[in-house]
Amino acid sequence: MDPISFSVQGKHVLISGGAGGIGSAFAKAFLQHGAHVTITDLKAPADELLQAGARFEFLDVTSDDAVLAVSKKIDTLDVLIHCAGKLKRWEEHQPEVFRNIVDIHLFGNVRLASAFRPHLKRTRGCMINIGSMYSYFGAPQVPAYAAAKTAVVGLTRSLALAYIDDGIRVNAIAPGWIATEISRGGRENPEFNDKLMGRLPNKRWADPEELAGTALFLASPASSLINGVTIPVDGGYTSA
Repeated sequence: MDPISFSVQGKHVLISGGAGGIGSAFAKAFLQHGAHVTITDLKAPADELLQAGARFEFLDVTSDDAVLAVSKKIDTLDVLIHCAGKLKRWEEHQPEVFRNIVDIHLFGNVRLASAFRPHLKRTRGCMINIGSMYSYFGAPQVPAYAAAKTAVVGLTRSLALAYIDDGIRVNAIAPGWIATEISRGGRENPEFNDKLMGRLPNKRWADPEELAGTALFLASPASSLINGVTIPVDGGYTSA
């Protein structure tokens, strides 16, 4: 039996939303471990990522045509990660806002999966989707975000089964409470923050970089038997 490999050296990775907090942390980690990284987003990533060798493609994941156009620019892909996302507190009760949030998180995931399935089939690659603590818990301020992230867990299981004959694995990460721009509202709300810290075993907001190890693992040969699962990386929150 060959030695277990945790290496992603030489792998081609595409990260949607790669200019954001979690996406940037993933991009940096894959670059540091020898992967070739393409970042897609509505804004350019930090200069340090471009200087480190990341490729950037502008992409609106709510556009079928745009996703297909980017897929035609990519020759080889081993790992597809859908990080693009946003939320709008309380506004998501409005149907048009709800629709947009679900379009980004859920339909964007489906668009990317469909467009890049042939690429991943050729390399026997993998997809890593991004869930949330709100995949498991209600969120009165952000019902669309919670609904989409709950659906991502089901989509991950379904695509894992649908793509298995292509040699493609599909898994997801459910981040805990991560200090990013998207979570700023919660971090700056004393009532919310106190309630969270009262339950969170490790009593702190985590850095985006703390998720990267799980992404590297899921992209590596060491996780070859893992398929269709969502891994909470949450400081023990779901266990409390």
